[in-house]
Amino acid sequence: MISSSPTGRSVGPDPVDAVAPCVVTVGAVGGLHQCPTVDDEEETHVTKHNRSTVMAVLGALAVAAATVGGAGSAAAAVPQVTPRAVAGFTNHAVFVQTDNPSGNQIVVYDQAADGTLSAAGTYDTGGLGAVAAGAVVDPLASQGSLALADGGRVLVAVNAGSDTVSLFRVSGDRLALWQIVPSGGQFPTSIAVDRGLVYVLDAGGEGALQGYVLVAGTLRPLPGSTRSLGLANTDPPNYLAAPGQVGFTPDGSQVIVTTKTSGSDIDVFSVGWFGLLSLHPVANPSATPVPFSFSFDPAGHLVVTEAGSSDLSVYTVNADDTVSALGSVSDGQTALCWVTEVNGFFYGSNAGSADVSAFQVGAGGVPALVGVAASTEGGTIDSAATPNGRYLYVENGGAGTIDEFHVNADGTLFEIGMVTGLAVPLEGITAS
Repeated sequence: MISSSPTGRSVGPDPVDAVAPCVVTVGAVGGLHQCPTVDDEEETHVTKHNRSTVMAVLGALAVAAATVGGAGSAAAAVPQVTPRAVAGFTNHAVFVQTDNPSGNQIVVYDQAADGTLSAAGTYDTGGLGAVAAGAVVDPLASQGSLALADGGRVLVAVNAGSDTVSLFRVSGDRLALWQIVPSGGQFPTSIAVDRGLVYVLDAGGEGALQGYVLVAGTLRPLPGSTRSLGLANTDPPNYLAAPGQVGFTPDGSQVIVTTKTSGSDIDVFSVGWFGLLSLHPVANPSATPVPFSFSFDPAGHLVVTEAGSSDLSVYTVNADDTVSALGSVSDGQTALCWVTEVNGFFYGSNAGSADVSAFQVGAGGVPALVGVAASTEGGTIDSAATPNGRYLYVENGGAGTIDEFHVNADGTLFEIGMVTGLAVPLEGITAS
């Protein structure tokens, strides 16, 4: 059965209004300029977008921003962030979010040539972390709360306790806080990036998506982009009922949200002109209960962790925003919630059994369990792989550690080290 969840929101004014740039003034308090929110009032028709046309529009926005910045005296030059010279440093780093309710921070680690990590610095996001109701080891109960964008030159983080999103400029292992914007809803937990488009998932209350355009390394709220998920959560939401992740399909034509126990649905939106989403998602029941997080295989199949029975399920995402189930397999562990794809293997974090399972997806989209790839410390949660596929880093929210693994050609994991001393709980990790 396929149903549509009402949003209760309308599409706003002509997106061409987004051309005016958000000027970042270094002389402002904290060196930041907070962009205004956008009211959604006027409904308009959204059609499936032509990707080249949308990217041309985004390019025009960037040109407009540069033009206005060059002409206006209030515009500021981008700060130069110089990487530190560290012996053995590969100019790659791992970024970890503390999600501390007293003050959210990003902890940065240098990645050595052998994949081991060493502390490089800690940066305030300018916002507050928060803990979902009932959460013990995973305070945000989500995947994708940190995201790199613009070819790794930008890092975006959620501040669930202050309903904001922070943007950092990145250079190697150095960060510069550049911007803080409203998230468009309550309790932001996950970020989706597709080239110049960014969508943030707000998990509290009715649940919502808020769109932005990334222009010259700065987030501009996209007029008329707010979409309700039609949920009935509290703020903060319960960790089981809060939606788990937002993400784009590989071709950027659709946006997906997993709702966990709030229907056990996989919501699919079409991406229309100017990056606006369809007014309502198609709510597709998951193959097994509690769809939590997802990734994609090389063939473009949607690969979803379903925590109710610790299953990995695979789907085809159809052009009409429905999904077709291709198969499911359980790992026999407890609370399979997070998943990261590396070299064709899918590594799932089992929060309840403190281990990582490995899966593969066959040519027809049928998943198979390879086995338990590694044991971890308590509260195995989010993970991130290096872009070259050599290393996997796994957060342990109950222990305050990060396990460091080398990814072998056969999919097995070899532990090469561990980061200790992080506060608990924590959530959010990505690697450059």
